[in-house]
Amino acid sequence: MRVSLMGQAAFGEAVFKRLLADSVELVAVSAPAPSGDRKDPLWAAAEAAGLPVIATRSLKTPEGKGAWKQLAADLCVMAFVTDIIPNEVLEYPAQGTIQYHPSLLPLHRGSSAMNWPIINGETETGLSIFWPDQGIDTGPILLQKTTPIGPDQTMGDLYFNNLFPMGVDALAESVALVAAGRAPRIEQDHALSTYEPPCGEGHARIRWYRPAEAIYNLVRGCNPAPGAWTTYNDLELKLFDCRLTGHQEPGMPGRVLRIDDAGFDIRMNGGVLRVLRVQPKGAKKVGAGEWAKEAGLTVGARFS
Repeated sequence: MRVSLMGQAAFGEAVFKRLLADSVELVAVSAPAPSGDRKDPLWAAAEAAGLPVIATRSLKTPEGKGAWKQLAADLCVMAFVTDIIPNEVLEYPAQGTIQYHPSLLPLHRGSSAMNWPIINGETETGLSIFWPDQGIDTGPILLQKTTPIGPDQTMGDLYFNNLFPMGVDALAESVALVAAGRAPRIEQDHALSTYEPPCGEGHARIRWYRPAEAIYNLVRGCNPAPGAWTTYNDLELKLFDCRLTGHQEPGMPGRVLRIDDAGFDIRMNGGVLRVLRVQPKGAKKVGAGEWAKEAGLTVGARFS
């Protein structure tokens, strides 16, 4: 079975190498075009293997569409694609296209499917391999796998330790099912669907009057992107590595309780947030204790 692969970044590269290791007949790759001397990892891996590479954005042009169609692939695998691909391109392969999505569809359709389960306080998520159609993550399901969300897991940790390796395995398994003629097309129950907007700065602002657990979920779900943020002396500060302690201490929400070399503690409604890593606007991430010293943070100060 002739397979084409669309993808990018480390995940696209990992899927590419797995399919090669599984002796899948890869005929071409589509990845983001190089920027100067910098090549996407998938682009570089395909070049090193001697496979033709087509820039993903060119698939929206007549030339790119023609080149992709001429591949005469039996199946296209979409590993991680941020561009919107024309539906006709997905239909070129004889058996269609399958796509990876990091949620249990029809839950959490959209581009921030890993952020929102954590922000919402959910304890389980997963991935779906599905057959894309003209909707946003609405196509029939081929395969799904679940994973728990740990109480202290960040979005980055959930992706790299759970959804990334599971996704590589799931795509390889799905390709084998298609090749064997045993790949299902299970229609989604659209009545159960959820769609959240891309998680951006507006969603990531910390409101200290909210319950401690909700704030901690927000910080975890926005780490590493877009980064949950607050302000100190009218300057934006993003909070990354944090821990929640359940004991309650007196004071107003957002007030600094303690400062040491490793970080500082913030009083919340129903708990205390231990802050270990931060990022001032326009600067690099630093240890929270280091930032506190440089910023002149004092016990009793309040974040707003």
